[in-house]
Amino acid sequence: MRVVIASCSVDYEGRLTAHLPLATRLLMVKADGSVLIHSDGGSYKPLNWMAPPCAMAQVDPEPEEAEEGVRAVWVVRHTKSDDRLRIRLHEIHADTSHDLGVDPGLVKDGVEAHLQRLLAEHITTLGEGWTLSRREYLTPIGPVDILCKDASGATVAVEIKRRGDIDGVEQLTRYLELMNRDPHLAPVTGVFAAQVIKPQARTLAEDRGIRCVVLDYDELRGIDTSAHRLF
Repeated sequence: MRVVIASCSVDYEGRLTAHLPLATRLLMVKADGSVLIHSDGGSYKPLNWMAPPCAMAQVDPEPEEAEEGVRAVWVVRHTKSDDRLRIRLHEIHADTSHDLGVDPGLVKDGVEAHLQRLLAEHITTLGEGWTLSRREYLTPIGPVDILCKDASGATVAVEIKRRGDIDGVEQLTRYLELMNRDPHLAPVTGVFAAQVIKPQARTLAEDRGIRCVVLDYDELRGIDTSAHRLF
């Protein structure tokens, strides 16, 4: 990561235009190519940025820019659109680079493994009379998070995500297609369960006859005794 503190002005051109007048700011150039421009306020959110895939080049200032005191210009272009950042550097106060290595990612309480265990322990969250068959039910294309029976005794496959998106729905769809070929299991219905389910994922799931359930992690842990929220 390259970290630069500089007096600069910034223009963003593309689907919209924006201008940052001359001021001292923090510029971050990350290994993934992204460029972020921060002020000394506004919490974590940058004033402007360019997300990857993008490419940055340093060019000489135009004559009129040089007359205004610009010493160098960064041009950052998005490789899949016409969006462009033009950062005019008047004075660089600090310029350092650091190799941060590979980040292991954020580890949060309530990840999918915890949700799976808790939901298996409280399978009646999905409905009265439901029973657990097993966790990590193996199929030729991967394990189903939870296999259970509903109150009528029908088989249900449950896919659990922390954040439910379209990929998760597609994954469960593949499991259901395969399991419904097994006469010992069929008919198998599906439940897509997550702490947050994106609208597009919900629409796709419901179109395929898959039930969506929003999980309350604290409730599953027994912290919140309010009524279960099923959608």
